[in-house]
Amino acid sequence: MRLLAIDSATEACSAALFDGGRLIAGAFEIIGRGHAERLVPMIAELPGRGRADRIAVSLGPGSFTGVRIGLAAARALGLAWSAEVRGYPTLALVAAMARAEHPGAVTACMNGGHGEWFVQDFDAKGLPDGEACSLTPDAATASMAAGNLIAGNRAAELAHLRGRGEVLAILPDARALPLLPETLLTLSLAPLYGRGPDAQVGLSCV
Repeated sequence: MRLLAIDSATEACSAALFDGGRLIAGAFEIIGRGHAERLVPMIAELPGRGRADRIAVSLGPGSFTGVRIGLAAARALGLAWSAEVRGYPTLALVAAMARAEHPGAVTACMNGGHGEWFVQDFDAKGLPDGEACSLTPDAATASMAAGNLIAGNRAAELAHLRGRGEVLAILPDARALPLLPETLLTLSLAPLYGRGPDAQVGLSCV
């Protein structure tokens, strides 16, 4: 059974094709903007134009536009191919990638909006240890668990404010999907935006 993984929720854009859990081909690019123009060609460049029996797509939190683009592509391809579509949390994939290098608990810290960061703790099994929140840097420092490992594109800043912590400055990569705990894949395709445009600063969780 083939699976297509899509992640366009951050400044990175990636797509990967798996067969029975084995990576066949994949691509990862840091593009900042332009996901709408790059994602579909990236998928089309995969073997068989990326056609798969199942599709996994990032639900966020992340860029409002990037999350919507990924979901729209996944839904359209799922309909065209009669493929099952499942979603996964962006921060959970970041945590899974970090745990592959450093087993144990990890805090994922990614760029949010309006000067905030998306922050979530994960336990030693890679499962969420609390909700994903959109927090100011100071609030993020006060709220994070006592673990030492911090992963994501705001990990270095969080470690600096905290005064300690091992940093993995990484972005989610669809090629790493098999690292994600299977229980975190969901049939619900509701986007996890992390915060609304008028959310109160430092108080928004999903």
